[in-house]
Amino acid sequence: MDTVKANSEKLTSGSDRKFLTLIAVLSVAIPVVVAALFFMPKAGNGAVDVSFLPAFHAILNSMTAVALVVGYVNIKRQNIRNHRTAMLVAFGLSSIFLVSYVTYHFLGVRTIYGGEGALKFIYYFILLTHIVLAVVIVPLVLLSVYFGISNQLARHRRISRWTFPIWLYVAVTGVLVYLMISPYYT
Repeated sequence: MDTVKANSEKLTSGSDRKFLTLIAVLSVAIPVVVAALFFMPKAGNGAVDVSFLPAFHAILNSMTAVALVVGYVNIKRQNIRNHRTAMLVAFGLSSIFLVSYVTYHFLGVRTIYGGEGALKFIYYFILLTHIVLAVVIVPLVLLSVYFGISNQLARHRRISRWTFPIWLYVAVTGVLVYLMISPYYT
């Protein structure tokens, strides 16, 4: 019996290593790809109209924030099934956002914020914290989802205490950034 348990733990540990390695690779690759987009020449030369995407991104971020709050409320009520559904919806929405965001910044025109005074300071503060925490949230979300799906609930709870507020902040500030810069889209 002890041999079966030991072999089972080795399989789980090996499986964990594979997923944790994949999470580490994605956690580095995603921010690097997004950052590289700002230095690459734009593709398409306006052949594809992506001007609608910033509003779509704000909608996705809003829906992600709602899903996160629904998931949080459900876990506090110990409704695991609804919590899991809400969190997977938030993950799916964030994944769609990421693909769309990369598409927009690959094909779209860069927009510069045109506000002045205190509003400019507020905008750049929100934008900077949003960007930094968007990078931080990638591994946290991936780890939280992995630990939740693999029923490693102690690890899931431990990391999700950090993931939830940061992810919610990133989603909400994504909407705020859009609302503040939207008058300057051409």
